[in-house]
Amino acid sequence: MAVVTMSLEFVQYPAQGEHKATVIWLHGLGDSGDGFLPVASQLGLPAELGVKFIFPHAPVQPVTINGGMEMRSWYDIKSLDLDKRADEQGVRESAYLVEQLIDQEVESGIPANKIILAGFSQGGVISLHLAPRYKHKLAGVMALSTYMCVPEKLANEAVQRDLNIFMAHGRQDNVVPFEAGKHAFDVLSTHNMEVSWQDYPMAHQVCMQELQAIAQWLVTRLS
Repeated sequence: MAVVTMSLEFVQYPAQGEHKATVIWLHGLGDSGDGFLPVASQLGLPAELGVKFIFPHAPVQPVTINGGMEMRSWYDIKSLDLDKRADEQGVRESAYLVEQLIDQEVESGIPANKIILAGFSQGGVISLHLAPRYKHKLAGVMALSTYMCVPEKLANEAVQRDLNIFMAHGRQDNVVPFEAGKHAFDVLSTHNMEVSWQDYPMAHQVCMQELQAIAQWLVTRLS
């Protein structure tokens, strides 16, 4: 892997009261951390949980399928074929950058079992790639409208094999096919991960019913 010297910029939503837990939430292609920032207050989590939200901005880079246009992207997309869609080197480099954010939270006194790694679409790919390979077991992973990079390598590379993972997908998703999400669910389940699956009558987005389910799951994982 190439040496990565940069660090991620981010926006954050502070804990309401004493900081006891952290959610790191990764956006999708072409978005930024600001895109999901409003969700933190919409979830209405109990103040006593002390949850801080961090919304990193992906690096700006050319994206092949968009004619080489530069935009915020966790990795290049050279093909829409699912087995080639996620650029493995780019995924690993972004996962390293996100790992640094997690490390900073741990070093600040938030234990790994009070940290959630979340991601939508491209961000979900990074979350599903990093969490099983991270040196500490996290409180959970939230993977929304997403898929997996190199699922065939999970068996040899995973060091955390009993993660709790919340997955959700739109049945009318025309960006990341519903079947791609289900395939990721099947792979993770086969590796004995504790995976829950939710699907909704929506496209490539997040809906209110989904946010309600996310809030309940976060309360359960962080209480």
